[in-house]
Amino acid sequence: MSEWDKKRDLMHRYDLTAHIYDMQYAEEQTTKIRAALEGLKIEKHSLVLDAGCGTGLLFGYVADKAETTVGLDISRKILLQAKKRAKNFQNIRLILADADNMPLKENIFSHVFGITLIQNMPNPAKTLNEIRRVAKDDAVIVVTGMKKAFTLEGFEGLLRDVRLEIISLRYESLKCYVAVCTKIYH
Repeated sequence: MSEWDKKRDLMHRYDLTAHIYDMQYAEEQTTKIRAALEGLKIEKHSLVLDAGCGTGLLFGYVADKAETTVGLDISRKILLQAKKRAKNFQNIRLILADADNMPLKENIFSHVFGITLIQNMPNPAKTLNEIRRVAKDDAVIVVTGMKKAFTLEGFEGLLRDVRLEIISLRYESLKCYVAVCTKIYH
């Protein structure tokens, strides 16, 4: 199956379940978001990207702190759910796009979140490299990886392979690994 076929299947699955996504996963997603944000600082001038934003659960935690928050997802129907959340804020922009080919400039976001994203992608390294591309040099990059998809060693190795330095890693009592990272340049 080609990468595009896998993405089309994913899009279709999220389009079909968009209306019940929060009922199924909001509690789990909120737990990941809280773990990711612990000790993280988002200031008024911050530009935040939520790659694979889903229904926009992260918005309630970052939009009121940041200058602008961009939610990007490949599923049109899941983005319609995110749009409902976004209307509570003036500074959220939504983009229908593939996280492997983001229609965004390089080095612009101070914070990039990829929560419950990479295990859904055909080539997680490609996705992480695209996240790296749009992140500023000193950006905070938060990535989660489901334990059913990655071993701890595999997850850490993937992040290292795409030149991300893990600043903190949480996974106790979570269904995933939550890594807060920065770019490595050597």
